[in-house]
Amino acid sequence: MCIRSWTGRVNGLKYQLLALDMDGTLLNDNHEISPETAHWIGKAKDAGIHVCLSTGRPFSEAVPFGDQLGLSTPMVTVNGSEIWRSPHELYHRELFDTAIIRKLYAIAEQHDVWFWAYAVEGAYNKKSWDSSLLDTNQWIKFGYHTENAEIRHQILLQLQEVQGLEITNSSLTNYEINPAGVNKATGIKVVCELLGLEMNQVIAVGDSLNDLAVIQAAGLGVAMGNAQITVKENADYVTSSNNDDGIAEVIRKFIFSEEQD
Repeated sequence: MCIRSWTGRVNGLKYQLLALDMDGTLLNDNHEISPETAHWIGKAKDAGIHVCLSTGRPFSEAVPFGDQLGLSTPMVTVNGSEIWRSPHELYHRELFDTAIIRKLYAIAEQHDVWFWAYAVEGAYNKKSWDSSLLDTNQWIKFGYHTENAEIRHQILLQLQEVQGLEITNSSLTNYEINPAGVNKATGIKVVCELLGLEMNQVIAVGDSLNDLAVIQAAGLGVAMGNAQITVKENADYVTSSNNDDGIAEVIRKFIFSEEQD
């Protein structure tokens, strides 16, 4: 379903949608949006650009930043497992089979690593986990964290044996697991359908493997200066770091450049 009042290339600009990862991208290392970045996002909005948060965070941890920026356009959360028609109106949600969550939990227990899980009912981790949750909750994402590279490797080998998983990360020391075929690219494609846009009208910006699919699918894929090497290698452009207003640089260079056609 398209929101017809939002469709079209109404401002003469090549790119119409700016899809922004949050941690390591929109947010600096203090987990804040800098005044410079907020200023240029505001200018993009004023020019008619749709600004979409595209994050691995759950809705509750993402929407305060969308509200801070005054965003009213769709939002992608939990790495694409949730698409919001507007920041407070859910459009689509992709759930895990509980049997898969049981397997993921068993792997975490086997290796005694930190883990977390997002459900419709709330966020849980190793400290707050209760096995009874498996039978009562609707699960959206599961994650692991360990500084031990060998344990991470063993976890990855086991994850690759489980059917129905989309495996990415948001840092070099974790894995983030969504249902197979669910990622930020699929989420932003739905956002484009809602806005009546094409993927070639999208600038996607990120820093981690959970951004890779959308960076590859977008009209312009941008890696932050602090991005993982694989992300940089697959991006069309590498901007400044999240602590140096890399998003502001992207907006100035690719949205307001005089070279736009």
